[in-house]
Amino acid sequence: MPDGTVCRPMRISTAKLAMGAGKLLLPLLVLILWTTASRNEWVHPYLLPSPRRVGEAAWTLLYRGELIRHLGVSLRRVLTGFILTLGIALPLSILIHFLGWLKNLTKGSLEFLRSIPPLSAIPLLILWFGIGEASKTAVIVMASFFPVFLNVLSGLDNVDESWRELADSLQLTRRDYLAAVLIPAALPSILTGIQLGISYSWRALMGAEMIAAASGIGYLILDSQEMGRIDRVFVGILTLGICGILLDRVLMQLFNSWIPWLNLEEGRTW
Repeated sequence: MPDGTVCRPMRISTAKLAMGAGKLLLPLLVLILWTTASRNEWVHPYLLPSPRRVGEAAWTLLYRGELIRHLGVSLRRVLTGFILTLGIALPLSILIHFLGWLKNLTKGSLEFLRSIPPLSAIPLLILWFGIGEASKTAVIVMASFFPVFLNVLSGLDNVDESWRELADSLQLTRRDYLAAVLIPAALPSILTGIQLGISYSWRALMGAEMIAAASGIGYLILDSQEMGRIDRVFVGILTLGICGILLDRVLMQLFNSWIPWLNLEEGRTW
């Protein structure tokens, strides 16, 4: 067997290890700087607790079950809001794609709604839905709707016209054309919209849990800030970041297992 054939997997493995090490370089540098700053008290310990204090706070929250409980509540809220977003955004984008008059009718209103930050609507949502789960879900839906809707609509509108001509020549019904041609061709944009939508849902979590919440990661952060427990605030923020990355990874794994021919991981920007 030629030498090149034997060595190629080793080169690929080494390259992957180097890429993995490169991704850890910046977090490691931040950790070193954080440790040095807290040890030398460059910043007041109240404002910047040491990594050790944050680790101890995280362990305490885990040991008592508080962190898992708050995280479970937050995940339930995010998934509920995002599923509702999909139920609204996907059918609406398909309808607007097929009905030109509907696109002209809704364009101005949708542009107006897209310009409104979800957090600015919180007082109104409380008046409409109260301080229960409905108002929290509404904030998440408002934050995640347009990333899903716009990406799906863009994917549908940018399908090659030749596919439409082929569907006409085969005399496909609109339903068959949608299921067999349009959706598969627009799938990369649809999946991008889903990925962005769940990311925006997770980002909107803090805003949602500002509405008289008694549980959730956002509540944990706000409650810790009011009690002066900045170490617990750091735990909440780090939990949000880590879980956001894990959600993205799980989503990509599901996409690649369900639709392996798209090879989505190679096409990612990050």
